[in-house]
Amino acid sequence: MNRVVRRAVALAAGTVLFTGAAVTSAAAVPSSRAGLQAALDGAVAVGSPGAFAGVLDADGQWYGHSGVGSLAERGAPRPRGQFRAGSITKTVVATAVLQLVGEGRVRLEDRVQDRLPGLLPYAEPITVRQLLQHTSGIPFTERWDTPAEIDSTRWRHRTPDETIREGTEGKPLSFPPGRGVEYSNTNYAVLGKLVEELTGRSLHSELQRRVLDRAGMRDSYLPYRHPRVDRPAARGYEWLHGPDAAPTDVTDYEMSRFWGSGNLVSTVDDLNRFFRALLAGGLVPAAQAAEMRGTVPSGIAGLEFGLGLMRIPLPPGCAAPEIWGFNGSVPGYHTWTMHSPDARRQVTVGVTANLTSPPAQDAALGAVFAEFCPAGQQVASRPGAAPSR
Repeated sequence: MNRVVRRAVALAAGTVLFTGAAVTSAAAVPSSRAGLQAALDGAVAVGSPGAFAGVLDADGQWYGHSGVGSLAERGAPRPRGQFRAGSITKTVVATAVLQLVGEGRVRLEDRVQDRLPGLLPYAEPITVRQLLQHTSGIPFTERWDTPAEIDSTRWRHRTPDETIREGTEGKPLSFPPGRGVEYSNTNYAVLGKLVEELTGRSLHSELQRRVLDRAGMRDSYLPYRHPRVDRPAARGYEWLHGPDAAPTDVTDYEMSRFWGSGNLVSTVDDLNRFFRALLAGGLVPAAQAAEMRGTVPSGIAGLEFGLGLMRIPLPPGCAAPEIWGFNGSVPGYHTWTMHSPDARRQVTVGVTANLTSPPAQDAALGAVFAEFCPAGQQVASRPGAAPSR
């Protein structure tokens, strides 16, 4: 999730329309899931090799899929398999930080320069809250200059310090801290360093102990340097070498550049389980849970940023007045995981083409709205912005 939010949310009544035929659809779709299944089929129709979803509500669990899990083998996606969850990692990191706030080990208004002296090249004081909410002023940084570079640099390792330097050195703040909003992966690389400084443990081990294990996320992990998705729901693809070239399988990727901001591998079940625990108050104390839900306008109509959370208000007639969650966007995988405020209705949707397929990004969000809103109230996707990086 980076630039993609600029094309993602237009909260006007309408219907998401798709054309074309899906390759493979899930069988025996209940009428209550027909809209969601049509949206998954639509993601395939506009170019994603595969799409999958997991829903949990009062009626129980439902899984949908469309297209293929592998262009080489042509089998269907496995909705309960693993995939790269991208920036949904940020909510996991934010959860750990808010736990540390609840333990009195750090305050939201503490200055990063006091907690991590010398890490940032800025004289302006930046607070922990501003990092969490993308109001720090640290600028957005492109991780690749060209599509081909997504392929050619896939095994390049970056340490957290290198990632932070890349995002800050020679780059002035976009605005004085607290005076604007700009989504930046670097914010969460700095927060990862803060977690390590406060706990004396590596970020991946601390997130495993504090969040993944406590939430029961049995099939999730933070690989850092491990380049493979162990049990993929589907392979991820990008069109990196021109429109006439075959798509590139980017499932295997060394994701250290997204260390604290986008390194999570997870499943639809685990993401639903995590947000159910978080939104129901099982992971952070009540005072810190309320802080997480304090939002600011993101600069994008219909989308607000909390502390590691996104809030999208829904039109009248939908199943909830608003939905909470996050978006993930990395090579080969685009994910939305969104939930009613009490997490009694949950949906996680993934598609397997992302950075080079804006229509697939739109279709994934359309599937979320198909779950929460009747056909006449669905939120129309808005085209026209650059794909995420």
